[in-house]
Amino acid sequence: MSEMLEKILDKKNMNEAYKKVCANKGAGGVDGMEIEGLDGYIRGNWDSIREQIRERSYKPQPVRRVEIPKPNGSKRELGIPTVTSYCTPPNVVLECCLRLS
Repeated sequence: MSEMLEKILDKKNMNEAYKKVCANKGAGGVDGMEIEGLDGYIRGNWDSIREQIRERSYKPQPVRRVEIPKPNGSKRELGIPTVTSYCTPPNVVLECCLRLS
């Protein structure tokens, strides 16, 4: 197991990532899960998620696409990942981990 991956999966690092996701108060993704349901989901599924990450078999959910209006009248697409994807590598957790190295 790589040392970097263990830093990513460290409980302290994961908690920091979770807090950051909650503080951002983002919208839910394609699975419809809101931030309020994230804590219970992670607690109930963390062992499985962690093993999938270690085995390199974790696959994040697809992103939800929304169109954002631009000042010139055109629109741009924005991808909204699921809240669980935000709390797993390579998103916020990796960002937190990179600060450790």
